[in-house]
Amino acid sequence: MRILVVGAGATGGYFGGRLAQAGRDVTFLVREARAATLAERGLRIKAPGGETRLTPRTIKTTTETYDVVLVAVKSHALDSVLATLAGAIGEHTVIVPLLNGMRHVEALTSAFGRGHVWGGLCMIHGTLDEHGDVVQMTGLSRLAFGPLDDGPDPRLAAVTETLTGAGFDARASRHIVAEMWEKWVLLATLGAATTLMRGSIGAINTAPGGPEFLRALADEVIAVATAAGHPPRPQARDVLTATITSTEPTTSSMYRDLIAGLPVEADAIVGDLVTEAGRHAVPVPLLTAAYTALAVYTSSRPA
Repeated sequence: MRILVVGAGATGGYFGGRLAQAGRDVTFLVREARAATLAERGLRIKAPGGETRLTPRTIKTTTETYDVVLVAVKSHALDSVLATLAGAIGEHTVIVPLLNGMRHVEALTSAFGRGHVWGGLCMIHGTLDEHGDVVQMTGLSRLAFGPLDDGPDPRLAAVTETLTGAGFDARASRHIVAEMWEKWVLLATLGAATTLMRGSIGAINTAPGGPEFLRALADEVIAVATAAGHPPRPQARDVLTATITSTEPTTSSMYRDLIAGLPVEADAIVGDLVTEAGRHAVPVPLLTAAYTALAVYTSSRPA
């Protein structure tokens, strides 16, 4: 199957690179500046187990169709790629978005139809370094995907074969929407906490009132998801509890972007949950404070 990876940052670069390394037919749809970097340096993945260098196939626009499209851009870049993607979507194309939150599902289904859009999520601690190389900071690298209605799909077997066995943990899910919400709960709690307090989870937990703050924030986020009809399952709650009680220097990608002065996914990760809370009359003072702080940061960034 032909795979188009939209974006070659930490997420797209890692998963697309591993798929290409495993012999899959992979093309990256990237902006001009990223294409120039990849042409000069190649796609380099610096992982705990060593460094890999690939020579990726890159394009800036496309009129050719693909079997699988992995969308791996930040939420604030999605609108700019929707028009570019139109030529890549054929009759049987499956779009697997690896974005945070849930707003992208509506945007993609509105643009291409629900029959093309699946759910997807990934877990990886990754970033780009000053050279534009992908840095995998820990051994975590997971990918899950599946139809949004959790039902059967004749394309599932072929897509599963294509996306698995490439050096990372990949699997098809029959409960992908539930898993996406559970990831959102985790990311929103972690992102809101670290950006509002300007520190790691470990630092927050060793500060006066830190553990109480983290527990109260997590309770707010869980309450919103539950009111929206997507309560986290016991295993997801256990992961969340382990994360917010850790004394390790755990941060969020949103915190790392903020510290670096980069755009942050404030609306998709935190703001949309505040809006959802309003729909269900769920009080979220801590989550709202975090969103306000992120909005102040965003408005103060140079245009």
